[in-house]
Amino acid sequence: MPGDFLGLRSVLLRTSDHSFEPIVDIEAAEVLASDLLDAFARTPRLATAILWAASRDEAMVVEHLVGIGRRDADARMAHFLLELGSRLALVGIGSREGFDCPLTQYHLADTLGLSAVHVNRVLRQLRESGLVTFRDGRVTFHDYGGLVELAEFDPEYLDQTGPLLK
Repeated sequence: MPGDFLGLRSVLLRTSDHSFEPIVDIEAAEVLASDLLDAFARTPRLATAILWAASRDEAMVVEHLVGIGRRDADARMAHFLLELGSRLALVGIGSREGFDCPLTQYHLADTLGLSAVHVNRVLRQLRESGLVTFRDGRVTFHDYGGLVELAEFDPEYLDQTGPLLK
């Protein structure tokens, strides 16, 4: 996602417990932990913004865990697509009408803890219900409110305004 931090936890933990593999071209910059900590000392507002970003990431992980444990496959898919759309809208490349999405059904399956076959069925059900279409790298919301209701989507956990924008 444009603007996201990758591997921020390794600043404090001194090791990374995961890796990243982008599925689209990205621009990334490496920031040394010592430079980041120095910047925090000189610019407390920057430190606050980074802490907010890390806290928001944690809130999304918690929401995904709840989704896997408590939502059926339709609601899980709906919630994920709504979350992705909300995050993309924040950076100006998504809206309540939809967004471009380079993810495959295999990516969605891995993300949502479903099989690729089940993802295909769920997407077909959501499309046939007139809620959303995911086709040719594009997510199109047909009934945004209905999708929100199905997913019980409350975007408060995304805290879209952040501490410096309020």
